[in-house]
Amino acid sequence: MDKKLITLGMVIGCTIGGYLPELFGADIFSIYSILGTAVGGFLGIWVVVKLTG
Repeated sequence: MDKKLITLGMVIGCTIGGYLPELFGADIFSIYSILGTAVGGFLGIWVVVKLTG
């Protein structure tokens, strides 16, 4: 599996997961944003693995 694709999926997932709580009024440095970044990163990696596997 290509490491560049996994990294791209992680970066996109982290970005979306970090900014998503802002749509609901949370601050960019809140705990929800940090948790969203972690969850988004894992989901981004998972999606890439499922699509390429």
